[in-house]
Amino acid sequence: MFFGWRVQAPDQKAGFEFPKMLKDQHVIGVLALQGAFEAHRGVFRRLGVSSVLVRTANELEAVDALLLPGGESSAMLRLMEPQELFVRIRKRIDSGLPVLATCAGVILLAKKVTPHQQSLGALDVDIERNAYGRQVFSSVEALHFSPQYQGDNAGEAVFIRAPRVTRVGEGVETLAWRGDDPVLLRSPGILAATFHPELGKGTVIHELFLREIERQGR
Repeated sequence: MFFGWRVQAPDQKAGFEFPKMLKDQHVIGVLALQGAFEAHRGVFRRLGVSSVLVRTANELEAVDALLLPGGESSAMLRLMEPQELFVRIRKRIDSGLPVLATCAGVILLAKKVTPHQQSLGALDVDIERNAYGRQVFSSVEALHFSPQYQGDNAGEAVFIRAPRVTRVGEGVETLAWRGDDPVLLRSPGILAATFHPELGKGTVIHELFLREIERQGR
């Protein structure tokens, strides 16, 4: 049950159940410096949940959860500088802000990035950028979910210049794999997908994020 989330009429039925009454108190922010942020907002609309774009420090402070989209992680880092968003996001995460990161967003969250790049260090994983090759090698792959999530199997995931998780730290749970590679991970308050769930047919990853928010008591 997602009490406290601002809800609007869904664009279509998405198989996601909300309680009958929801309070207009909280909102999801989508980092909108670069990348596929509008596609994520479309998924939230399908689920009946509203979201706002985050480009400034004031907009960041106004949200109760944050999505870090795919795109170019190096470009996002540069675009964060004028508003000091890198430091501000890290502080919000340290204070318990729930985060969903996809593709390049996972690179931003990782503890260690190869080739070396500044990162938030909020998720205890090591990650290799562009590990599966150039964009021409993009693919749609079947995922293998851990047993407790079999009922939520999204069926497919879109990988575009995707990073590869090379180490999973203590306290980080792997929820799904691409072959032997972890591609969906969770730690308290954080859900990280190395693919682009906003480009697939399902809404399961965004649903899992809403459940994670509720689990954190936001």
